[in-house]
Amino acid sequence: MLMSKTITQKIIEQHIVDGQPKSGEEIALKVDQTLTQDATGTMSYLQFEAIKLPFVKTELSVSYVDHNTLQSDFRNADDHLYLQSIARKHGIIFSRPGNGICHQLHLERFARPGKTLIGSDSHTPTAGGIGSFAMGAGGLDVAAAMAGMPFRIKYPRVMGIEILGKFPDWVSAKDVILEILRRIDVKGGVGYVLEYFGEGIKNLTVPDRATITNMGTETGCTTSIFPSDEITRKFLKAEDRVDHWTELKADKGAEYDEIITVKLDQLVPLAACPHSPGKIKPVSELQGMEVQQVGIGSCTNSSLRDMKISAGILGNKTISDRLHVIMNPGSRQVVSHMVEDGDYNALVAAGVRILENACGACIGMGAAPPTKAVCVRTYNRNFQGRSGTRDADIYLVSPETAAATALFGVFTDPRNLKIPYPGVEFPEKFNINDNMFVFPASREDAGNVEIIRGPNIAPLPEFKSLGTTLTGEVLLKVEDNITTDHIMPAGAKILPLRSNIPEISKYVFEAVDPGFPMRSLESGGGFIVGGANYGQGSSREHAALAPKYLGIKAVIVKSFARIHMANLVNFGIVPLTFENPDEYKVIDQGDHLELIIGDLRRDVTLKNRTKDRKINLKHTLSELDAEILKAGGKLPWVRTQV
Repeated sequence: MLMSKTITQKIIEQHIVDGQPKSGEEIALKVDQTLTQDATGTMSYLQFEAIKLPFVKTELSVSYVDHNTLQSDFRNADDHLYLQSIARKHGIIFSRPGNGICHQLHLERFARPGKTLIGSDSHTPTAGGIGSFAMGAGGLDVAAAMAGMPFRIKYPRVMGIEILGKFPDWVSAKDVILEILRRIDVKGGVGYVLEYFGEGIKNLTVPDRATITNMGTETGCTTSIFPSDEITRKFLKAEDRVDHWTELKADKGAEYDEIITVKLDQLVPLAACPHSPGKIKPVSELQGMEVQQVGIGSCTNSSLRDMKISAGILGNKTISDRLHVIMNPGSRQVVSHMVEDGDYNALVAAGVRILENACGACIGMGAAPPTKAVCVRTYNRNFQGRSGTRDADIYLVSPETAAATALFGVFTDPRNLKIPYPGVEFPEKFNINDNMFVFPASREDAGNVEIIRGPNIAPLPEFKSLGTTLTGEVLLKVEDNITTDHIMPAGAKILPLRSNIPEISKYVFEAVDPGFPMRSLESGGGFIVGGANYGQGSSREHAALAPKYLGIKAVIVKSFARIHMANLVNFGIVPLTFENPDEYKVIDQGDHLELIIGDLRRDVTLKNRTKDRKINLKHTLSELDAEILKAGGKLPWVRTQV
């Protein structure tokens, strides 16, 4: 008798090339597609160049420009020329600045049900809304995948999210994922794939599903995925890609490791409060709080559906004079329909500042709020300082709540609006224009393509292989839930330095301890000690690469976020956890440590020389992880394999 399978099990079974399909065991997956964005992509392509292959080996690889679009000097513009020339030479599609946000564009034009996708951006699981098995990864992992290497993960457990019923008016997909975060918080998805099923799925459009899978990243999950059904087929037909559709669903009787049931008709408008996506309250409890900024868009809520809902609420009205409103549509396709349907004019007339089709304010790239502002945004992260203003309070909400708040200047439950709920009709065929994609040269012509390198692009640092014993000082001790924004900030000042490791390393832990970079360099290297869920948030590998440049040898914590731990391995920093989490308390910043790591095939003993105390550490490193670490990181290891 054949076993009933989940969608996750089916896709993994079709792509597994190494390892055993058992929960927690390391497996290797064939990668069908990759994506990069320009903040992480420049380093990823420098790494691909170092592997020395003429052409990518994936079915499809796309390089998007959507992060570093604020060109206040030559650096971002130079990086974009580098990215375009690299793409043309090595078989990669290039999405020019202004085309749109990578996740929205990939959903529209390239994502396919049943395909594996890894991207150098943590919100790559957006494509799970169309049935792709899509995962965020470090840029080096993406470079290796483009070189034909499989992507390694721990075989996930599967959390079934049963969707029942239909939305009441003024509640939408953002409230679904906020409800899930309310229940499992920012660590509850670690080790899981969130797989959606149930009769209520028929009431969720592909953009709805993509909003949910996008922000599912904030639970710490490996990825999130929806079935590919008739609604998926209709969306792909409207994108003139119906030939990319295939049905994909869990078998009847498929068993999940855990099940959560969400009844759409019982949901209410929700908000994630400062400074965590998992700190959830009903909007009704925040009603009346003064607000200084509203932001609508980002890769979570920038679809045509979200723009039209906002226009339906704000049309023929004027936003409150207590605040300003920014909006960034997800793609030119979305803007084209907004113009055609009159929604663009309605929003402009209402006083909305419509920004370019890019990430923008979500990553602190412009539109920073005032001092001590309260901001209501439809984005996916509200970490302290991420907005560009350190003392601003960011609340994450649905487009309905954001637009209602924009009208009154105070937090507003959209159910209190005295207007009919705006309906949204999708076109039978979207306005398709791929002229801002630049397709690569043929293999015959690729040899004639010149790579353009601006002066900001620095050579990759070379890192030595590890010895059997690591010694040094505890250079920093931090608490739980340290994000990659804490480690390596984003924003208009720092993002242009992504291709220059010596320069960007000066900003490591700037918001936590500005003296950390200089202290690390002067000490000759050492260790970081941290709490639980260390490295949550963005996939940015610079949060590992820059500390490595500063001399960090190992990070010792209570627990790691998945992508960041992989990035530490990739750059030769040993990730270790306390066997007894309480022993976190007996190490202080400034203590001198000795770690006998041997061949990393077993657990590690830490000697705290300052306190004359031994502490047992453990790790979840595979034999391959240990091999990569001992080689000094993944890049030197990959060179031996390709």
